[in-house]
Amino acid sequence: MKQRESFVMRICSAPSDRRSLLKAVGIGAAGLAGAPLLAACTDQSNRPGDAASATSTVSSTPSASLLPAPEPQVKPLLDDQKVNDALAKLDETVEAAMNSTGVPGIAVAVVYKDHVLYAKGFGVREVGKPEKVDAATVFQLASVSKPLASTVAAVAVGRKALTWTDPVIKHSPDFALKDPFVTANATVADLMSHQGGLHTGAGDLLEDLGFDQSYILSHLNQQPLDSFRASYNYSNFGYTAGAKAAADAMKMPWADLADEVLFKPLGMSSTSYRHADYQKAPNRALIHVPAGNKTWVAKYSRDADAEAPAGGASSSARDLAVWIRLQLANGSFDGKDVIAPDALGITHVPHVVNGPPPTPAARARFYGLGWNVSYDDHARLMLGHSGAFNLGAATAVSLLPGEQLGIVALTNGRPQGIPEAICAAFFDTAQNGAPTVDWFGFTAAAFQKIDEAEKPKVDYSHAPPGAKPARGNDFYTGNYSNSYYGPLRVAVENGALSLELGPAGRTTRFPLTHFDGDTFSFESIGENGNGLAGAIFAAADGGAAAGGAAPSVRLDFYDESGLGTFTRR
Repeated sequence: MKQRESFVMRICSAPSDRRSLLKAVGIGAAGLAGAPLLAACTDQSNRPGDAASATSTVSSTPSASLLPAPEPQVKPLLDDQKVNDALAKLDETVEAAMNSTGVPGIAVAVVYKDHVLYAKGFGVREVGKPEKVDAATVFQLASVSKPLASTVAAVAVGRKALTWTDPVIKHSPDFALKDPFVTANATVADLMSHQGGLHTGAGDLLEDLGFDQSYILSHLNQQPLDSFRASYNYSNFGYTAGAKAAADAMKMPWADLADEVLFKPLGMSSTSYRHADYQKAPNRALIHVPAGNKTWVAKYSRDADAEAPAGGASSSARDLAVWIRLQLANGSFDGKDVIAPDALGITHVPHVVNGPPPTPAARARFYGLGWNVSYDDHARLMLGHSGAFNLGAATAVSLLPGEQLGIVALTNGRPQGIPEAICAAFFDTAQNGAPTVDWFGFTAAAFQKIDEAEKPKVDYSHAPPGAKPARGNDFYTGNYSNSYYGPLRVAVENGALSLELGPAGRTTRFPLTHFDGDTFSFESIGENGNGLAGAIFAAADGGAAAGGAAPSVRLDFYDESGLGTFTRR
């Protein structure tokens, strides 16, 4: 999910064709002095062109032709007719996506001016079975869980249980990263905007092996760090640690907090951060991966409880439409204040540049707290996020707050850019009457490039010419240890070597296939699995003939941040 999700979460906020208000809008004290000048430059086209009127602009009485202040936001460019026209074409857009990809099921909802104008399902929940997807079908959200989580955390902030700038360790005393300074100073906002320094994917491979949240968070202090508050690295478990601080401040487990402060007040009865709730939902969409020629198979199960705030939510299009109404109404729902506007508003503003402009004239892209933040061709704020499970789910949400318009698209297929394209095409159609970009072609090509980039660096599928033979099995077998991943056991089963790794009582056995000399291959697993990986055993002092045994083994797939070497015990 690493590179893929870092990309896909930007796509749905790409353009289609913070304490005080001053800081929130980025003016600052120095800028305040310039505000009259800004006002004087507003609506000059309606000013008379004579000397008398020029004098009036510097008098103490404002000219009637001037606005009292700069407009606080871009005026809406859409209207009911444009939105309705786009809605009329939305079925066609979704059906085209299904026809071109074969993806089993899609659910979409649209909110405009605090009304749910569209909530509909397409296709089936599981390939080969007749049950249809509808607006109430529960999908796994993957990283659309993040803006949902920042909403939950905003409730805690609004209730004064914590502030966004509280150090995480104030509320989660067990929190630790490799650098003591970062441990002491990293705030909730730092981690929920991916600025804590953890590398992209830190902790993800532990999750793939079946380790729980407590284990993973307690081992992040072994992960190397990039520059604190001077780097952006998309980190599921950094985000999880930040959100968990809000739950700790409220003295509740995360999933219970979300239920209590958000899901129940909004009537989101199908939404949960517990995988068990998703599994027992009678109307749920299973996850699928491609099987070739536009066919799909429900092959995997994805339990993301370990990273629940960052990726473990499940919900329906109908429930998420209610949540979108809350976002667009600045924390209000059906006339009641659910979240303090100031607390929620901080989640919507740029906290870090996550997409520097590629050229001087291009726009930068930003990350808020659980949201991608960008500005379109018309200077309108856009908020969005994508979710991606390589094991079979892809989701996207995109909002135009100034237009009071939002859309969410959920699919039960491995990411191919489908929900991002649906969201972008809808906004494009609302603005321009029809899509001006081949969104499905654009996103599909981008995802294909990501797939290529994520392939293993070594092709273990074929032994190299002149491959050296392996030593006797006794050279490799035994118990090895690793402070991050825990114990590893290499044994012989039915005459063949295998390694065993993972949490006690729930280990995974990996059969080993000889590749070359002391190198064997095994199949990588989980959300980040990408094919065959290498187990490279080190040569023993004195060699095998002297009765030596391999002192260590390095698993290249688990060595991305230098933590993949296991030492013989």
